[in-house]
Amino acid sequence: MRTNDPTLIAFATALLRGEDIDFFEMDVHMSVLEGSIGILPRRIMVRDRDHFRAAAVLRDNDIAVAG
Repeated sequence: MRTNDPTLIAFATALLRGEDIDFFEMDVHMSVLEGSIGILPRRIMVRDRDHFRAAAVLRDNDIAVAG
């Protein structure tokens, strides 16, 4: 998933943690380059083997999933 919304990132990571799905947040420190204005999206990545479950959990909670 990719978003500029920090509350959506927090919600999605809480859902994934609750399902014991490992994830990695990418682009977290990009605010240093953009000046903390939030224009660069952050991403949450999961392993290929966990993608189906992670996508289902996020979709069930009305979070759009890429790929």
